Amino acid sequence: MTRAVATAAIVMSLVVCTVVPSGAADDSKVKAATGRVESGARQIGDGKLADGVEETAKGIGHTVVEGAKLGAQKIQESGQAAEPEATRAGASVRDGAVSFGSSVMTFVRRMFTR
Repeated sequence: MTRAVATAAIVMSLVVCTVVPSGAADDSKVKAATGRVESGARQIGDGKLADGVEETAKGIGHTVVEGAKLGAQKIQESGQAAEPEATRAGASVRDGAVSFGSSVMTFVRRMFTR
């Protein structure tokens, strides 16, 4: 049973490590939490089952929380990066609508003035 628990803890730590987003944002807290998972898995492997499971569970919890925070931060950064594009697109649509409106007004005026 101890071997099965150790294997499960190691597999969980690997899954958490691959799920955590990576990038330019500060991921030191995520790495620290992942280190806790690994530390807990080592304790389980050393025969300290209760301490290892507790450390692994806390590490997984902290990894999920910090990974979510990091993900939210990256989404916010990407939204801010896309903002100028959206502004230019909106201005382009507005300019097109104004141009179309001017063309329609010119057409109507020409039709009724002759």
